[in-house]
Amino acid sequence: MMKGPLQALTLLLLGAACLAKKLTFPLSISAAQVRNVVPATQKPQVEGDPMGLSFASDPGQIDFLAMVDNLEGDSGRGYYLELLIGTPPQTLNILVDTGSSNFAVAGSPNPDITTFFNSSRSISYQPLDIDVTVRYTQGSWTGLLGKDLISLPQGVNGSYLVNIASIYESENFFMPSINWQGILGLAYNTLAKPSSSVETFFDSLVSQADISDIFSMQMCGAGLPITGTGRNVGSLVMGGIEEHLYKGDIWYTPITEEWYYQVEILKFEVGNVILNLNCVEYNSDKAIVDSGTTLLRLPDKVFSAVVEAILQTSLLIQNFNDDFWNGLQLACWDSGEDPWAYFPDISIYLRDMNASKSFRITLKPQLYIQPAVTIRESLNCFRFGISQSTNALVLGAIVMEGFYVIFDRAEKRVGFAVSSCAEVDGMTVSSISGPFSTQDVSSNCISRNPLREPIMWIISYALMTFCGIILLVLVILLLLPNRRNRDDPEVVNDESSLVRHRWK
Repeated sequence: MMKGPLQALTLLLLGAACLAKKLTFPLSISAAQVRNVVPATQKPQVEGDPMGLSFASDPGQIDFLAMVDNLEGDSGRGYYLELLIGTPPQTLNILVDTGSSNFAVAGSPNPDITTFFNSSRSISYQPLDIDVTVRYTQGSWTGLLGKDLISLPQGVNGSYLVNIASIYESENFFMPSINWQGILGLAYNTLAKPSSSVETFFDSLVSQADISDIFSMQMCGAGLPITGTGRNVGSLVMGGIEEHLYKGDIWYTPITEEWYYQVEILKFEVGNVILNLNCVEYNSDKAIVDSGTTLLRLPDKVFSAVVEAILQTSLLIQNFNDDFWNGLQLACWDSGEDPWAYFPDISIYLRDMNASKSFRITLKPQLYIQPAVTIRESLNCFRFGISQSTNALVLGAIVMEGFYVIFDRAEKRVGFAVSSCAEVDGMTVSSISGPFSTQDVSSNCISRNPLREPIMWIISYALMTFCGIILLVLVILLLLPNRRNRDDPEVVNDESSLVRHRWK
């Protein structure tokens, strides 16, 4: 009895589920051979509000100096910030990434980390029961979205309610010997997953703490091994600029689009030679500033031109094989020697806020020829800190280690100043100069590519459209007159066949 209406209801629910379901792909998980993994350290709850919520000080009284040296890390494994999460607070180190927008922490044991956030032990945690998956150039994770209180021991005073994803699956995301257990995406909400409606960590901080929509970063790893102790310092200043962290003037370039921190690059100069490339090549399909990327990454054509120009500067390095330039082999000198004299300065020209002008940031080889730790104490070994990219030019950590970088979201601009810690053996290894005329370059070096979204999202949208068509057909079929003989027995389809063919 009632089989006809029940069948109709089942078909409608199936179609709606198909339409709403986003395309996801399962992640392969390594065997859980976890030892000595415990939930994050809990600290006693501060007296006051039972939820641990307190109000920030007046924004005019924010002590930026207190945020100096609140980061640790290195360019090889990232710079991280200590955060207190939940009530009572659990302490975790969080990777600072200006190339993504989600705030996520390990929510379960993982063989590559020693602690994780246990949401069940936080009385202020609010589950949202929304799955979220984020994929990076290398690695991915899947987590469950929720909300909880956070505070920053060396940051803006107070506790703030933010969106947080608890990671329960990951692939090539957490790495051996890292000292962080989550990621803090500081890009725009356009990149937030599963949708841009998820308020980002920094947007929440700006709104609740009433600070300016600006943050700045200093990363002090210039000339130090990329996988050393991981104890190099840095600073993340939230709400403004700390004058002690830079020397000279700040030069600003426009943010051309608010998703990544996308900028416009006009020229590359190797030694004293300007590369003979169309400026569109430098921005194909975007040029971004990303603290979460280790190297200076260049589109294929730009990479080849840079390597060729470097080779022309020294007879010695012309003997290096391709493995060195591709990052697969080290170049070594006797202990006490260094390679700086064999490599040229590299300059990157950025468009100024005055579009008819530009300025250049210059990297000495101490920034892009990186020391590497080896077991042979009689040798000093180095690796090439520039790599190829298929879809972007990325000013990564090795570039940022030379500069104090200001992400001025309020004015839609990124600022560069020479970092006060960009020194190797007493020599400053970065510089900024300008202004220069832009008459010899195009008025617009950014090619707009309507298909620049990741291919998986395009496939996802196509399948959702397909599901919508199926739903429409089901509705039409249900509205057609029932022409069957009422005396005929009901025909019931095998329900399991529907289950087997649904998208997971």
